[in-house]
Amino acid sequence: MANVNKVILIARLGNQPELRYTPSNHAVAELRCAVNHTWQDRSGQKQEKTDWFSVEVWDKQAENCEKYLTKGSQVYVEGRLSNDEWTDKDGQKRIKTKIIAERIQFLGARGEGEGRSTGPQGDGQARSPARSAAPGMSDAVEPFPADDDIPF
Repeated sequence: MANVNKVILIARLGNQPELRYTPSNHAVAELRCAVNHTWQDRSGQKQEKTDWFSVEVWDKQAENCEKYLTKGSQVYVEGRLSNDEWTDKDGQKRIKTKIIAERIQFLGARGEGEGRSTGPQGDGQARSPARSAAPGMSDAVEPFPADDDIPF
């Protein structure tokens, strides 16, 4: 049987992207993304819940995220779930689930969100180090998928 590990989000950034570099000089950005869910309870009252997700973006797209996204920016993210496991200073085993972005696109108008107001409409392909383009290959820009390409 085949396995599937796929996540699709349209979310807003809860803070500025955090960019760092690995020892092998790969750029990594961490995005804290919020997705709101609203519904009516049995008494007819509107309820709202916000779910928070950590999204990890690699290489050129990570640099673009840090350069052009700000708190409140809206993004489309396609990726996969991954777990980081470690033991904390008290000896407790910890697990953090995050999304590794395989594709990310900036949504909304330029300057939407807080802060900076310049930059491209920001779309493209994020790649993990194992999927990075070979030297000399371009970082091709992919348009936002047409409505009939979105699986929901």
